[in-house]
Amino acid sequence: MIRFHLKCDHDHEFESWFQSGAAFDKLVNAGMVTCTRCGSAGVTKTIMAPAVSTSSQIMAPKPNEAAIAAIRAEVEKNSDYVGEGFAKEARDMHDGVTPERSIYGQANLQEARKLVDDGVPVVPLPFMPRKKTN
Repeated sequence: MIRFHLKCDHDHEFESWFQSGAAFDKLVNAGMVTCTRCGSAGVTKTIMAPAVSTSSQIMAPKPNEAAIAAIRAEVEKNSDYVGEGFAKEARDMHDGVTPERSIYGQANLQEARKLVDDGVPVVPLPFMPRKKTN
């Protein structure tokens, strides 16, 4: 995971985590990175200083890791995991084919972009879902 300092075309600054620099580039090019304040998709990276950990900091949990863990716990507690069927399930709920409920899972970039283009409300999660075994 990598954290980038970002800025939208309305001069709002914010930070976000990405799987990699290449993942950031793909998401920005697909219009899937938006300003946390105004929703603008005109987002670019800003200059940032590298974070260097000392040996005593390496073992300490980072505050953002705790926040992501808390988000994960809430999502897993309050949503149904639908795995790779996420795009179909989200579309079926949006179209009224199935009842609405909170879901999470995986969608490839093309599927996610199509959902967004079609007005299906989806958001990327700051973590990869765990595969459920039942």
